Amino acid sequence: MAKAERIRIYDVARVAGVSVATASKALNDTGRMTEQTRTRVKQTAAALGFRPNAMARALTQQRSFAIGLLTNDTYGRFTLPVMAGISEALVDEGVSVFLCGIEDDAALAKLHVDAMLDKQVDGIIATGKRIDRRLPVDLSHLPIPVVYAFTEGPEDAVTLVSDDAEGAREACEWLLQLGRTHLAHITGPEAFASVTARAAAFHAVAGAGRPVLHGPWSEAWGHEAVARLWSSNDLPPDAIFCGNDQIARGVVDALRERGIAVPGDVSVIGFDNWEIVAAATRPPLTTVDMNLKELGREAGRLILALAEGKSAEPGIRALPCKLVVRQSCGGDMFAGREKGVALQES
Repeated sequence: MAKAERIRIYDVARVAGVSVATASKALNDTGRMTEQTRTRVKQTAAALGFRPNAMARALTQQRSFAIGLLTNDTYGRFTLPVMAGISEALVDEGVSVFLCGIEDDAALAKLHVDAMLDKQVDGIIATGKRIDRRLPVDLSHLPIPVVYAFTEGPEDAVTLVSDDAEGAREACEWLLQLGRTHLAHITGPEAFASVTARAAAFHAVAGAGRPVLHGPWSEAWGHEAVARLWSSNDLPPDAIFCGNDQIARGVVDALRERGIAVPGDVSVIGFDNWEIVAAATRPPLTTVDMNLKELGREAGRLILALAEGKSAEPGIRALPCKLVVRQSCGGDMFAGREKGVALQES
């Protein structure tokens, strides 16, 4: 079968009845011409199936139309939704994203950064597993723009994170709105900045004396923490806010094993909205979504603007989280419409 010939800009110009120079300017939204001419050229190009030569486009605009994404989150729990948002923000602009996993290997990180520079990417987005650790490579003096998303960046860079404190505050206020009065917080290791921020927000809403239990990010810790709470002499909580969805699933299972109804006796809320965990919990888990996909979209929009020579104010930008209400907290789910939370039946 004969290979179809590639449609060239000369063909577009001939069919549209304009010069090659005019066709090129029309397709690149440059030059002076009537809108009718520009529209006619674009419609002709679409009808013919014309695809611009990427190399010629890059040479003309002195850009590669490629962005590098560097991450040490090789499991992908946080990177994959961030990357999905980045791709959505850039695909319509004709920009490709190249993902490089670096583990926590400084030599591998440098190798990938050098490869990105050799390919003349227009910018790099750095992302990772936590907001208070930097990737094992210095990106501060590169000749291209860098945006940090869900990882620590230098003070003079743009860094995007989820607003952990606000997400925790909204979860705890929701529990109080449901009529719960004795809240407890079961969360991860104190060394995490996100843990500190969420615990502070919990105390601000629930009361300074309410218990906060720190442990591993695991279902097993959720089980153990419930055992500790119910073996103490204090009044057991009627609501538990958890630092992630895995802990929350362990809490729900441990409560069921004790004959404690969720949400009848105790409301439970998680954090992350890891749907494979939240939806499989019984009952399905109310949780805080960090909006990582939207964080990725914002990172994509920012790196594109910087690549085009625009400026951006450096500093940390905290993007809002969203409470996703399922059955594990009980109460009137539809009351959440007034707060703008997301309501899911399962």
